Amino acid sequence: MKHPTLWTQTKQALPIAMLRRAEGATIPEIAAATGWLAHSARGAMSGALGTKRGLVVATTKEEPRGRVSRTGQPA
Repeated sequence: MKHPTLWTQTKQALPIAMLRRAEGATIPEIAAATGWLAHSARGAMSGALGTKRGLVVATTKEEPRGRVSRTGQPA
């Protein structure tokens, strides 16, 4: 019998946790924390998190960090 994977053990759990922080996260920060390439982090944010999980990811430009993304509750 296969045991279900807990949400905290999925590949998307770390980026979601980073995006939910008050300070948000940049693509380079997510890529460094997960070991993914930048295009994989962007793809996860738009596809896996946005489309499949229904999370709204808002991006703002902040100095000196650059583009910072954050998410709150599902749409």
